[in-house]
Amino acid sequence: MMVGVTLLLTGVLVSGILLHKANQNTAFVSTPSERPNFIIILADDIGWGDLGANQPGQRANNTPNIDLLALQGLRLTDFHSPASTCSPSRAAILTARYGVRNGVTHNFAVRSVAGLPLSEVALPRLLQESGYYTAMIGKWHLGHCGPYAPTSRGFDYYLGIPYSNDMGCTDVPGSDMPPSQPCSAGPQGEPRVGLPLLENCTVVQQPLDLWTLTLRYRDAALRIIHSARQRKQPYLLYVALAHMHVPLAPPPASFSTNELDGGRDVYAASLREMDDLVGVLKRASDETNRDNTLIWFTGDNGPWEKKCQYAGSVGPYTGTWQTSRGGGSAKQTTWEGGHRVPTVAYWPSRIPANTSSNALLSGMDIFPTLLSMAGLKPPVDRRYDGIDATDVLLNGDQTGREFLFHPNSGASGLFGDLQTVRAGKHKAFYITGSAEACGGGRGTQLLHDPPLIFDLGVDQAEATPLDAGAPDYQEVLGKVTKAREELLWDIATDQSVSVADYTQDQSAAPCCDPQRASCRCPGPAGG
Repeated sequence: MMVGVTLLLTGVLVSGILLHKANQNTAFVSTPSERPNFIIILADDIGWGDLGANQPGQRANNTPNIDLLALQGLRLTDFHSPASTCSPSRAAILTARYGVRNGVTHNFAVRSVAGLPLSEVALPRLLQESGYYTAMIGKWHLGHCGPYAPTSRGFDYYLGIPYSNDMGCTDVPGSDMPPSQPCSAGPQGEPRVGLPLLENCTVVQQPLDLWTLTLRYRDAALRIIHSARQRKQPYLLYVALAHMHVPLAPPPASFSTNELDGGRDVYAASLREMDDLVGVLKRASDETNRDNTLIWFTGDNGPWEKKCQYAGSVGPYTGTWQTSRGGGSAKQTTWEGGHRVPTVAYWPSRIPANTSSNALLSGMDIFPTLLSMAGLKPPVDRRYDGIDATDVLLNGDQTGREFLFHPNSGASGLFGDLQTVRAGKHKAFYITGSAEACGGGRGTQLLHDPPLIFDLGVDQAEATPLDAGAPDYQEVLGKVTKAREELLWDIATDQSVSVADYTQDQSAAPCCDPQRASCRCPGPAGG
């Protein structure tokens, strides 16, 4: 019964917060040419502890460029991905709505016929309709066919992989860590589809060359930034980097064989390569329109723990209560390591340098914040789960969310089901479960009534829950119970809920040439 009830509760407590807070902020500009530019960088499977600025001096610094963003901007230390796996997190970021509302509760596949429901209005569409040039580079994972493709959802330009970089074969899988079979190894079971590179709606390389992908992304991003300046048009550049999902080693000449012997070295090299690209974007932005461009770096979820030495660091957020009982506590789970992600905001003329905020925020807050900064309001025909964080970014406000819900992302319960509620510094678990750990172990799903409650202010590792008989436990329980009741009513009366189609069909897979093995493109483009 508990699982069924909590499925209904996976939305956010107060759907009117977005519109209320957006109306509190005055639009920055009066003409389109003065509106700010936005560069949103979303890192795949990055750990909170991977950012050097989050743990100074504790490990080798592989993120000097992102750290520079933090030094010259704002570090958000209590920022969370909206879900703990790819598609649901990305859908929530672009719609400001949890999966229980936007319909995306788990990942789409190579052969998925659909994606983010067409009834959903995504951030790039709203900016595009207001005069912004909108471009995306990198991993989409919200539908690659027809009306579900990026250029059908509000982006003027797209270059990237339509899903994860381990969801297809490549000719040189030495950069696919852990190693996988190349396309040339032949079919094993169903036909192997080469990993495609799409430009707008066209497959331009299949299987793509992962070794040169970062260079292609860099060149495209630089063209977008510089051409927007020439057009004197505000832009949104959304860069979704999959370096950490399955670590991409740098070009062979960059490191000696000895340097890449260990998985940790491979992960570090991939992290550095991603960081280098962030540095390129920052320098290009600084050179073109430094005082009118916001760069917002964050992650889609925590590290993929089952990859062992090829996974990132959760820092102090180890989920010890769970790991002591078996299984992993990062990606796919609602333990802190699964959704607390490194996040930095940089805007030299507006955000004070070398500052930090512990305001409780979510990736869903990007949508309303950017709209507010652009002087826009969201459509009023739906309910939202994001809040406008403009005052946190620009004015030093430490007030974030009162409550934040973390939906299940595959570790236990139903997809999209509520597992956890943040209430201030406290965190209540109604269901606990683990992802696959390094070595293959998994814990047992457990329902908790009354819930486990942790005090993150003194227990970042989530090791020891509060005594259920303690006064502070009872106080938090009262708040969480009321929040759940209000949320149940909010979801039950929401007429704007979408339902995603997860149907699969062989013909839906991106394919340059169906007559060739691995859908290989003829000629040089396909290798």
